[in-house]
Amino acid sequence: MGADTYDGPVVIDLGLERGEPESYHRPGRRTTSPWFGPALVVLLVLFGVTTAGPPSRPPLAEVLRVAIGPGDPYAVDDGRLLIQTTGRLSSYQLADGGLRWQIQQHQPVYRLRTGGGKLLLRPWNVGREETGTTAISLDTGTREWHNDRNVVSFPGTALLFAVEGVRSTSGIGRRVQNEVEVIDPAVGLARWRVHVPNTAVLLSVPGSMSRIMLLRDDQTADLYDVPTGAHLASRTFPVADYDPENPVVIGDAVLLRHPGRGSVKVSAYDTATLRELWSVRAPSTQRIRPCGELACLIGPAGIRAVDPESGVESWRRPGWRAVEQYGNWLIAYSTDGTSDPVAVVDPATGRVLADVTGWRPVAGTTADGELLVTREIGPGPRTMVAVVAPGLDRPRLLADLPPGTGDCRSAPDRLVCRSMYGELIVWAYRTSTRAG
Repeated sequence: MGADTYDGPVVIDLGLERGEPESYHRPGRRTTSPWFGPALVVLLVLFGVTTAGPPSRPPLAEVLRVAIGPGDPYAVDDGRLLIQTTGRLSSYQLADGGLRWQIQQHQPVYRLRTGGGKLLLRPWNVGREETGTTAISLDTGTREWHNDRNVVSFPGTALLFAVEGVRSTSGIGRRVQNEVEVIDPAVGLARWRVHVPNTAVLLSVPGSMSRIMLLRDDQTADLYDVPTGAHLASRTFPVADYDPENPVVIGDAVLLRHPGRGSVKVSAYDTATLRELWSVRAPSTQRIRPCGELACLIGPAGIRAVDPESGVESWRRPGWRAVEQYGNWLIAYSTDGTSDPVAVVDPATGRVLADVTGWRPVAGTTADGELLVTREIGPGPRTMVAVVAPGLDRPRLLADLPPGTGDCRSAPDRLVCRSMYGELIVWAYRTSTRAG
């Protein structure tokens, strides 16, 4: 009989009897080691911890919390927090909240002023009698000296000025009478003095040389060197309304808004010689404010920024009604007051750097050219804190403050705020632009 032949492939079923384990189809035990799963979990956890690093710190960390009354004054000065509460005057370190010194002080003051390395205390004056000024050492809290008159300080000089003020719209310490004394803050004694026959406006003229100007009732302006008392220059100024912000010193010029022939004029004078630099008609100008190195002429038609030494216009903004300087920042407002900020501005060009509509700037100093702003929202209300930094076109949210917290001031890396519960709180803050 012949053999069968097949043209295609031949499949032979050997069956289980030929040695193929049944577990190939139905495994009955682990095909991997029993320690493989737990080891994998441990490796993943270790890898996650190594790559994530330590947990991020909160943007606000409390440094100090002290009791303070609603009318009690406080001040932030060169890394110090100064507070006057009932019967006590205290100084704390902003760095760590440590108490530097504390003394008894039973005479209430309206505000805490510093100058020449001293805390200048002038008690409330409910009558016409002058209460004088007491100088307290900022380092130790020791009483250094007392002057029978009001002692004021000006930027650009460490020397102090003892004046007899005149109650007027010209502001405290600006319109003076009888005599002006220049005080050495180390000992409280007068270096030199100048007699004022009637009254005069006292104006600081900062710059490479420290100077003051006395603008007398007869419109005579006298310029003095602060360290020596030398008389440097004199001239007659136009008749003007010498209010608290007129005239104003910007750069190397004294700018005065005054009546002219048929119109309001703005005139500028050299701070070294009092020589007239320029004079122009400015019928719509109501106020003059510093805008960085420029002078902003402000009125119903908006803001016009000019070079203070030449009067040449640099930029203008018709929609703005007020400006305010915060360090190197210029804040623009849409109304005559300072309740409606709209933009952070480059003072040199007028270019909008950041939109801050709805936010309010926090007074004080900060680090790395930043500006803190706050905003109240919702019921309570709730206060948010944000930071404006170079390169940001809008505030970057920093944190929410506890309910009932406001009236804040800033210091480098510190935020100081009042609480409606009778406390003053200091926080250390970190912005995302400097976190690391």
